Order: sequence, then C-alpha cells, then structure tokens
Amino acid sequence: MRMPNRLYEVTPEIVALSELCQKNGHIDAELYNQFDVKRGLRDLNGKGVLTGLTGISDVCSKKLVDGQEAPCRGKLYYRGINIEDLVGGFIREKRFGFEEAAYLLLFGDLPSQEDLKDFQELLSSYRSLPTSFVRDIIMKAPSRDMMNTLARSVLTLYSYDEYADDISIPNVLRQCLQLIALFPVLSVYGYQAYNHYHEGQSLFIHSPSPELSTAENILHLLRPDSSYTELEARVLDVALVLHAEHGGGNNSTFATRVVSSSGTDTYSAIAGAIGSLKGPRHGGANIKVVRMIEDLKENVHDWTDEEEVGGYLRLLLHKEAFDRSGLIYGMGHAVYSLSDPRAEIFKRFVQNLSEEKGRSKEFQLYALIERLAPEVIADERKIYKGVSANVDFYSGFVYSMLDLPLELYTPIFAISRIAGWSAHRMEELVGAGKIIRPAYRNVCAHRPYLPIGERRSK
Repeated sequence: MRMPNRLYEVTPEIVALSELCQKNGHIDAELYNQFDVKRGLRDLNGKGVLTGLTGISDVCSKKLVDGQEAPCRGKLYYRGINIEDLVGGFIREKRFGFEEAAYLLLFGDLPSQEDLKDFQELLSSYRSLPTSFVRDIIMKAPSRDMMNTLARSVLTLYSYDEYADDISIPNVLRQCLQLIALFPVLSVYGYQAYNHYHEGQSLFIHSPSPELSTAENILHLLRPDSSYTELEARVLDVALVLHAEHGGGNNSTFATRVVSSSGTDTYSAIAGAIGSLKGPRHGGANIKVVRMIEDLKENVHDWTDEEEVGGYLRLLLHKEAFDRSGLIYGMGHAVYSLSDPRAEIFKRFVQNLSEEKGRSKEFQLYALIERLAPEVIADERKIYKGVSANVDFYSGFVYSMLDLPLELYTPIFAISRIAGWSAHRMEELVGAGKIIRPAYRNVCAHRPYLPIGERRSK
C-alpha cells in the first residue's frame, strides 16, 4: 500500500493560514459596482471590454436594428470567411479541412491546391520528436492530467531549440508550425504513457504517418490497431476546424496575447495558453456535459419524456442534481445568445455519427435537452440575453462515440486551438504593441509599519 506523502498533505497549519488568505482576500461585491469595475472584463450584459484589434476572426451575435443592438443568430468568421462556408467547402470536395483552416488563420488567405499540399508536407516534416524525447520526457513521471503533460512537453521543447528565445517573425512561425504538427503526438503519447503506468494497460506507441491528415493521425496514433472509418475521421476533422479559433477575447487566446506582449519565448506563451484551457470554465466544459448526461441517464427513467427530462434540468438549476453547481453544462455562452454556429454545424455531423454507432437514442436525448433547457432556464432565472447550446454540448458526445478517453477531451481542444493561438501570437508580435497591463484599483487602507515586537499572533 502506498503511504501518503506528508509533503503534499494539507496540514492544520496550512488550513489556518488559508483562512487568513480567505479573510484578507475577500472584496465586497458592491465595490465592483461602486467603482464601475468590469469583472471578467465584461459588463453586466456579458459584453466584453474592448482591449484590442484583430484581423484573425470575428464572433458575431448581434445586429443593429433601428440604431439599437439586437440579438441575432451567431456567426463566426475566420479571416472574414464564414465558418459555415469554410466547412461546407471542404466537405463538398471531400477533403480534410483542419490544415486548410490553420493556413487561413496563420496567413490570411485560403490556400491554393499547391499551397495546401506544400503546407501539409511542411507539417508532416515537423511531426517527429527529438531523439529520446518520448523515453526521457513523456514516459518518465507521466501525469494523470494530459494538459499538464502537454504543457510540460511544450516547455521541455524549449531546451531542444537552439533559437528558442529568438522572437523574430520567421523563427516564431517555424516554432508555431512545429507545435501545430506535434500537439497530436505529444497529447496521444502522453495518454498512452498514463494509460500504461497508471492504469496498467498495454503500451502502444505508433509513429505518425506523413500521408495522413491531423484528424486521421490522432485516431491512428491512439488506437491499438490504428483503424478508423472515414466518417469518424471526418467528424473529428470538423471538430478541429470548429475549435481552431474563436476571437481574441476567449481566455486562452487572451492569455497567449498577454504573455506574448511581454516579449517572452513561444514555448512559454503557449504553455500559458494550455494552462488557461485546462480550466473547467474553458476547455474542460465538454467533460462536464458528458458526466452530467450520464447522471441524467441514471436518474431519468424515460429519456423521451419531456416532463421528466425537464424536471431533471430544473433540479440542476436548483443545485439538487449532478455536481450541485446550479449549471446546465453546454447551455449558454459568454458571447452567443440565440445560437452558437459551431454547435449548429456540428449537430448535423453528430446525427450521422450516432446512426453509424447505434446511438441514435442518445442523440435524441441531447436534442431534447437542447430544446428544453432554454425554456427551463428562462422560467427559473432572470437572464439578460438568450440561451442556446454551445459547441461543448455536442463535442463531448462526439468524442465518446469516437471512443476517445475523457483524459484526451481537452487536449483535443488544444490540438485544434494551437492554430488560433499561433495566429494571435504572430499578430501580437507583428503589431509590436505595448505590454498588456490592465489596471486594478486598490481597496485596502494604507497603514503604518509595526515593529515585530508590537505585532499580535494571528
């Protein structure tokens, strides 16, 4: 039996000190209103504070009607191109789209057939890790959290790069392209090491295949027999495209720009973004959706009964079901109100995959929740804008149908979003703006210094 390590125990002394932290860290919520502080850089209606300009993507959820802003169905544009048109284009032509989307985000234009072929070959050439990296870095002390493994791997790559601190645009582009190429390898290898050493499963380490797309390589690397269907690969590819970028204001992209603005190296900036994406309020939301639905299945007898399903949703809002958070995960978004275009696009492919996997009944349950949840939330809560399903609502279901382990759900997000992070890092460096430094107002009264003999023990 493994004995607990006291170094990592929360001792009574730590508990007592933490109470001091909580006491002196509390700030009266009314002060935020008094000083007109936009908590989370958002106003009461959820609108973000304008902190920068970008030409990379545009998230639209409102339109002007008679001079006033009014909610509209959500739209997402990559470099001015509607995401619906982008996805529709490569689906019609039966191509994989993530590499095309990454090219568009990085370079501002859609690639020609020749440009795309050259770009795909460049990414393939970057998919090999340094000698002994897998053995010395990934296999040793594997983490139970794949995002921590990914961040550690990215930071370690700094040590292998002779020009790690060179932030000239050509060198940063080279680094970003290498990271885009390596994220699938680092993520899947990290999971395989965890699955072997912590779960006692067989260890599979496949080499990436140069002729495969990013989506195909993920399935090839992950599965013991490297097999997958065309539909599986295409649905995963669509997921990567939809998650690749979402404006400069999302938490991890903003983190990328904040850290990049300090002039630091690429590996540090991307590691900061990974740390942000790991958070359950950001990249981990789809895991919450899957676990919430599993809890619903256990507690709702008839998945087609609107009254019973609606009753469970009300229990969620009343903090009487699942994790008692009061949230219906996958519903609502900081920007979108009437619809999330990514969820609408994804839903079409989810239905087809559910039929192939024999899970149509579950898809109907998801669709029912998507329809009922906004009505239930409107009845129970005072809301300032509409509520609709976001992309996380369906992505977790897709990943489960693809037999992806929960541990890889958020890394899959990172594999996709590294394209957007890279584009924003490049834009931040090209703009050569000021270091990002918002202001905080102090609310602690000034007081005199006390000699140590006059201080009381807490």
